[in-house]
Amino acid sequence: LLFSLNVYAAKVAVIYDSGGKFDKSFNELAYNAAEKFKADTGNDYMDFEAANNAQIEQGLRKLVDRGASVIVAMGFAMADAVSAVAAENPDVNFTIVDVNWLQGDNLQQIVFKEHEGSFLVGALAAMKSGTAKVGFVGGMDIPLIRRFACGYVQGVKHINSGATVYQKMTGTTPAAWNDPTRGGELAKSMYDNGADIVYAAAGGTGLGVLQAAADNKKLSIGVDSNQNHIQPGSVLTSMLKRVDVASYEVFKTAHEGTWKPGFKVLGLAEDGVGWSLDQHNVNLVDKDMIVKVEMIRKDIMSGKIKVHDYMSDNSCPVQ
Repeated sequence: LLFSLNVYAAKVAVIYDSGGKFDKSFNELAYNAAEKFKADTGNDYMDFEAANNAQIEQGLRKLVDRGASVIVAMGFAMADAVSAVAAENPDVNFTIVDVNWLQGDNLQQIVFKEHEGSFLVGALAAMKSGTAKVGFVGGMDIPLIRRFACGYVQGVKHINSGATVYQKMTGTTPAAWNDPTRGGELAKSMYDNGADIVYAAAGGTGLGVLQAAADNKKLSIGVDSNQNHIQPGSVLTSMLKRVDVASYEVFKTAHEGTWKPGFKVLGLAEDGVGWSLDQHNVNLVDKDMIVKVEMIRKDIMSGKIKVHDYMSDNSCPVQ
């Protein structure tokens, strides 16, 4: 076994947001982490899929009632519910992803520097584009997704200051995370206007962007998980947000009895974000691009390149 048998008998659980457990993106990373934890330790886990935001608090309470000792909550939409249920259950520990403003001794909050990873894939897009026109399709119009967009634009402009970046958000409600038809329509409009690469940061909606790229013989960029395999040969790369690694660490520390409350911020330096290169996109990314983007990655980590964080002041210095 990976872990010692003499451990705290934690019951771990995960609650997914309205994008669904099998969104091939954000939520599915937590599911994969839970499955790996089960395989490595022999310990099962509990989970709950919230069909809408109204079910989040109900789901959290169900997991508590079933004896969960550590619950991983996926996404900012769960903040209020986690805050309320955690306050009522001080003996249960809660880890929430994409939130860093809650208070509580039984709360662990994990955020990622999505703007850093998005800068890298923006740079790759600008290097690859033959039209100097690229696009971005976001899911729900919230500051978190604007952070992805702003990092991406900065990366594009770092390589080509004269490039055009089309930007569209899918909607203003949680339904925006699970509308691949609309995602495809938004991407196609960008391709029709000359873009040859579109980056999707939209949960399940992004699958429509990847499909539109393949259908129109253009390129897309995936998000969160490595989505290169979904449309092999037309996904330039994917911006990795290592929610699976972070979630697995939560399960592992819960299992070992070493889980701690507090805040974690995971960026390039912590290997919390990155970009994907594998057999599905190796023919799309040449050696010069790899050398250049690796130099940029090191310059961001050293502070030589400073990537503006949209969430610091809800603005972006470039468009």
